[in-house]
Amino acid sequence: MTAALLVASCVLTLQFRHRTDQPPAAPGAGIRARSGPLEFERIGNPDRTVARDRHGAVVATFTDGARTAVLTGPGRTFAEPRTTDAEVVTNSWVRLLPQAWARGAEQSDWFKTWLKSRLGSRDPDILATAFDYIAGAPARTTAAGVTYSGAAHYGPDVPGDPGPAREEKRRMGSDFYDYLGLPWTFPDGVTRRPEKDRRRSVDCSGYVRLVYGYRSGLLLNSRDSPAGSGLQRTADAIAHGPLGIPVIPLADRSPDIIQGLQPGDLVFFRTRELSGGRIGHIGIYLGLDTADHPRFISSRKNANGPTMGDKGGTSRLDGDGYYAQGLRGARRL
Repeated sequence: MTAALLVASCVLTLQFRHRTDQPPAAPGAGIRARSGPLEFERIGNPDRTVARDRHGAVVATFTDGARTAVLTGPGRTFAEPRTTDAEVVTNSWVRLLPQAWARGAEQSDWFKTWLKSRLGSRDPDILATAFDYIAGAPARTTAAGVTYSGAAHYGPDVPGDPGPAREEKRRMGSDFYDYLGLPWTFPDGVTRRPEKDRRRSVDCSGYVRLVYGYRSGLLLNSRDSPAGSGLQRTADAIAHGPLGIPVIPLADRSPDIIQGLQPGDLVFFRTRELSGGRIGHIGIYLGLDTADHPRFISSRKNANGPTMGDKGGTSRLDGDGYYAQGLRGARRL
């Protein structure tokens, strides 16, 4: 197969005003893996299409109603030794389709061009982008001098609370534009302005919006509103929102089975902070760690930023830990 040109996963829609210079994708005449043409197969629960090479190995998975696609690529390891010994070794690369998947889309020209440009690409995907914000991650800036990646905090301290547990009382409400330190005008015309003390900070849903929205091109809403067509602002609204499909339906207890998850799925948790059964926390599923535990990454108060680690609660979806017991559902965008 003719080697595909690398296409940066951070080449975004019009709402991403600050771009890095990357070469454009080269259109492809057909879809071929290194070993030959691909075969497409329909699978249910949830309804999806898988692409297989001539040996029967899965090359990509596309879920009906979702823009998230999982491609098989070079193996890599995600780790955060500051807070955990766990590592996630995976050959799953999570990318966003230009539009939600529908049965038969493999016949469309847009899809053939898209897939040919991404098969085998080592360009940063959703998972790699998520790790651009853990402690110790290097800062990167755009040509305009805007720092768009690098270690993030959760939010500023609560004023007047010098106690030893103050990391658990950090202020919520930091969105992606707070991290960037830039005012942001959304498609509905609403402009949000960053607060100075929230610079380089994102709460749990702000982190998801930073990774999936600002960096990867998913449309963003200015607020929690059913009128918008983008990703909502809070974890509870995203969990109940219209984007994507539920892969673990929301319930008032932790699910018995979570095998339907794939890397890149959003996972939702009930927390002590919100009453009435509302979803108080959101994370991004990474896959199984080397001890076969399902692990996620999220921006958390007690870690003061994005983490896949175990400070203040194990970042696992199984067992009897705080987050495992608080898991209430999952959605594939």
